[in-house]
Amino acid sequence: MAELATIARPYAEAAFALARDNKALPQWAETLALLSGVASDAKVSAAVDNPKLSVAQKQSMFATVCGDKLSGDTASFVKVLLDADRVKLLPQINEHFQSLKRNAENVARATIVSAFPLTDAQRADLKAGLAKRYGRDIEIVEQTDNSLLGGAKIIVGDQVIDRTVIGQLNKMERSIKA
Repeated sequence: MAELATIARPYAEAAFALARDNKALPQWAETLALLSGVASDAKVSAAVDNPKLSVAQKQSMFATVCGDKLSGDTASFVKVLLDADRVKLLPQINEHFQSLKRNAENVARATIVSAFPLTDAQRADLKAGLAKRYGRDIEIVEQTDNSLLGGAKIIVGDQVIDRTVIGQLNKMERSIKA
């Protein structure tokens, strides 16, 4: 998948620059998330692959599905992607765009994998602690994994903080064997 990300990166960077320059980052972020979902739909994907449909017809299909969310620069962006046969890269473009947006807004994404759903108090404590540790605002993505037994694993960028019961047991096992 690295190849798709490599191809998608310049499109995401161009969209980000345009959105930033027009002070429209939130609107672009919302529209790209929508377009990513639309492009991932099996029926839309089949229509995009249909050689009998012109670029104008495909663009019209996106405009119909997205409604008033797709206008001006975002509509032109979709046309560029359709002309270059790159519209299937919208999920990767969206992912990279959202990452650029978070960096520009000094926000880090923390994925928290826990054995049980977090309470509001736990979520707030983790968010505050992570914000202090990383010096950034924190956007939390939560996942549950019953196999962890207890505790949580926190992933921020390429750093992993493993405070799960399973992780601690594995750490003890390694230290005993060493």
